[in-house]
Amino acid sequence: MTAIERPAVRPANPHFSSGPCAKRPGWSIKNLENALVGRSHRSKPGKARLADAIEKTRQILGVPADYRIGIVPASDTGAVEMALWSLLGARGVDLLAWESFGEGWVSDVVKQLKLKDARTLKADYGKLPDLAEVNFDNDVVFTWNGTTSGVRVPNGDWIPADRKGLTICDATSAAFAQDLAWPKLDVVTFSWQKVLGGEAAHGMLILGPRAVERLESYTQAWPMPKVFRMTKGGKLIEGIFKGETINTPSMIAVEDYLDALDWASSIGGLKSLIGRADANAAVIAEWAARTSWVDFLAEKIDTRSNTSVCLKVVDPDVTALSDDDQAAFAKKIADLLDKEGVANDIAGYRDAPAGLRIWAGATIEVSDMRALMPWLDWAYAQAKASLKAAA
Repeated sequence: MTAIERPAVRPANPHFSSGPCAKRPGWSIKNLENALVGRSHRSKPGKARLADAIEKTRQILGVPADYRIGIVPASDTGAVEMALWSLLGARGVDLLAWESFGEGWVSDVVKQLKLKDARTLKADYGKLPDLAEVNFDNDVVFTWNGTTSGVRVPNGDWIPADRKGLTICDATSAAFAQDLAWPKLDVVTFSWQKVLGGEAAHGMLILGPRAVERLESYTQAWPMPKVFRMTKGGKLIEGIFKGETINTPSMIAVEDYLDALDWASSIGGLKSLIGRADANAAVIAEWAARTSWVDFLAEKIDTRSNTSVCLKVVDPDVTALSDDDQAAFAKKIADLLDKEGVANDIAGYRDAPAGLRIWAGATIEVSDMRALMPWLDWAYAQAKASLKAAA
């Protein structure tokens, strides 16, 4: 292949990691100078900051007024597992899995909770399960956007309004970048470090009225860790959803999340956040359409993520290699870009097919995404030359 010169323009910000994700444009550590450090999160000012984070989340995401929003420990994983342990078991459950995190929730339900009336609907990386096969008489657990596959559900039309079971949605790489169909979702979870680029370790658990009703009317058959308990005496612990967190939060992380929420509001809220992510994803799509060696892992356009964009190498010389060697080739591309200071942490997820994963969420500037594309071609050419030299 023809040698490709090193591109002259570099992204101003090389942070294209899919989590923790890039900080918002203009971010500075100085923005956290007023963090409520050295104070109890249970103090009046502490509770006020936490309640502010909850209310600003509601405003930007358009969460209905009768949905509760809680700040919980252990990131999105903690939020999802609180929901699974607290809500499942009252009826059958359908588990949708098309990438590693969905597979993790299957493992939780089948191997840890050991629910016998659990049904798993799986699809390979790049595809969705047949959504028409979902039984909504059961509870349903799914990811809105598969972070490690770059495959998302196209909308909420497949979820009926008159469902009998609960819908439990892991939306960690979708919230603030995609339209969530709130009337169709009974539980929604996400983490701060994804689309808004907040600091890690904290999750958000959003409960609709039907989920609250389940919590107050159903008692689990298994012991509940203290950190998962959301009811007392058969009633919801309302304080959790007013800023009285179950576990001690980092007030520095809270301040950082508030800063990100304020930035989101300043640029026009959810519509602008979605627009920024769409614009970044469009840059990748335009490049991929004219590039012969790469393609999207997502097989259908309407299921392509606009945040965690997963790509596969389709060069026949590479696809003819063993799985391990294909993974090494993709890692070579990622390592070259990391070494150049052009793009950090864009190798595909360890459990996913070999490839690249580029974060395109709202905190990425479209100018940086445009600058990255020629570097991808350059790194590929370097990796291909090494492959030929080793042959």
